[in-house]
Amino acid sequence: MSARETALQVLVDCRSNSAWADAALKAQISRDKLSPADAALCSRMVYGIMQNRMLLDYYLAAFCSQKPDHLQPPLLEILRLGAYQILFLDKVPDSAAVNESVKLAKAKRPQAAGLVNAVLRKLAQNKENLPAIPMRDDVQYLSIRYSHPKWLVKRLLTILGREETEAFLSINNEVAPMTAQVNPLKTTEEDLLSELSESGVSAKKHAWVSGCLELSGTGDLTALPAFQDGKFLIQDPAARFVAILAELEPGKKVLDVCAAPGGKSFSAGFAMEGKGEIVSCDLHENKLKRILDSANRLGLHCIETAAQDGRVFREEWAEQFDVVLVDAPCSGLGIIRKKPDTRYKKADDLFTLPVIQAAILENAAKYVAPGGRLIYSTCTILPEENEQVTDAFLLSNPNFEREKFLLPNLKEETDGQITLWPQRQGTDGFYICRMKRR
Repeated sequence: MSARETALQVLVDCRSNSAWADAALKAQISRDKLSPADAALCSRMVYGIMQNRMLLDYYLAAFCSQKPDHLQPPLLEILRLGAYQILFLDKVPDSAAVNESVKLAKAKRPQAAGLVNAVLRKLAQNKENLPAIPMRDDVQYLSIRYSHPKWLVKRLLTILGREETEAFLSINNEVAPMTAQVNPLKTTEEDLLSELSESGVSAKKHAWVSGCLELSGTGDLTALPAFQDGKFLIQDPAARFVAILAELEPGKKVLDVCAAPGGKSFSAGFAMEGKGEIVSCDLHENKLKRILDSANRLGLHCIETAAQDGRVFREEWAEQFDVVLVDAPCSGLGIIRKKPDTRYKKADDLFTLPVIQAAILENAAKYVAPGGRLIYSTCTILPEENEQVTDAFLLSNPNFEREKFLLPNLKEETDGQITLWPQRQGTDGFYICRMKRR
């Protein structure tokens, strides 16, 4: 199986079966037993097409007699694969991009091979003189240029304004930095830097978050001895701030209401020096098993799991925890760099989320001991999932109040909540609100 064949199967799976690209990609690469080089090319093509799908379709439409969205799978996916190679992969000759796409068409849809050949040849011949994207309408231009849906562009323009909206959309199409949190129970920053270097991984201290390293050239992270020995955790600095703001100490009792895949529980365990009690919850037993497996790898024996719906009250937990973490299910629009297909969610699918988020937060608050902390977070940047949820909660729960905090690299103290942005802080898009029970 070639990189292009695997990429095509993943793209068809995403379109026809609503699969998520990252999961489908990992599974298909494993099934097809691609070499590391082919796996890297396949991944780049799949993620690149997800990042530029609307732009590719705009250019394909200029050279195709049929509208791209009227083309059935796998024809449109074959055209996108060819177009992406022609427009974005400098090391792939245009002739190879066209010929390999025609081969795919002959194998999957023989009667369309001529169309694929004609469209991609025209695109290659005109790639230095592509049709301009109309600029009279900011929403339309930004939507096509950066391949984000119009509804999201409109929303961002009201939140950020024109210039910063474009910066956010642009950075979403870049590769997100990979950040590792050092496990202080097993190593130090200096020792881990040295060990990673010996394994051929480029690593440096994070510019402004202590205990974090930025990695590159990792290959398969899970194969590294340092990973297998539990010496680090892959986690964005934004997510790590949840544990930092909790100001945890050894011996504390923590409830992580929506814990999977467990990163915030693990970060809390590091802060507590592995001493105390952390209860990590999720609805699904298979996810809980993965949390425990990772906790064991990291040497965190203070973590136990519980299968629990965050909206359902559990009497024996009432007022029992020093800190309750609510990393609520959300639209994920702050992590488009890492999950590029997130942007294509329909706006209608997001309207129910604030209701679920509010219900989980309301229930989780009942578990906070007097004087304890409640921390609400999401990996999205929409106010209706963030400050509007916590505003409504505080209005109906006067026994809680926001608690001011200062994060590294911030010049001013917050009022108890902050939205982090990739184009501002270089982190994931992430919201955190720290509240204290009176």
